[in-house]
Amino acid sequence: MPHAAMIVAAALLLLPGAASAQNTTAQSTNTQGTTAQNTNGREKAPEGARAYIMWPSNGTTVPGGKLWVRMGLQNMGIAPAGIRKEDTGHHHLLVDTDLATYDEPIPNTKQSLHFGGGQTEVRLELPPGRHTLQMILGDADHVPHDPPIMSQKITIIVPQ
Repeated sequence: MPHAAMIVAAALLLLPGAASAQNTTAQSTNTQGTTAQNTNGREKAPEGARAYIMWPSNGTTVPGGKLWVRMGLQNMGIAPAGIRKEDTGHHHLLVDTDLATYDEPIPNTKQSLHFGGGQTEVRLELPPGRHTLQMILGDADHVPHDPPIMSQKITIIVPQ
């Protein structure tokens, strides 16, 4: 019996530490999924974050209008829509349009394409003419960061 009593005593001594460790874990879990927000409610963009279109380059002529658009991101990560993780977002591609506001979710239209699954490329088919492409990163709710993380607007040409 003395052996069993020592085991019980040792277990009782460890309980406060175990409870403390559980509280720390609970606090860590509670803070996961939060992101830094500015006073306007938009997620803060990290220093040095940059979005860019890898392909096509500005001025490219695309015979037939079928092309892959490849989007890049620097000093941030990609997370699917609905997933809150600091310093992440997901791509949106603006085709022949500009974003009207940065304080609301990016619309999901034929000219404003969402890649909420974390995609970094898309196959487009564009009609003949001059077209503009611009990539912008959205947070878990499709709202641009503050300041917005967007690529330069490029122009491509699809010949007749």
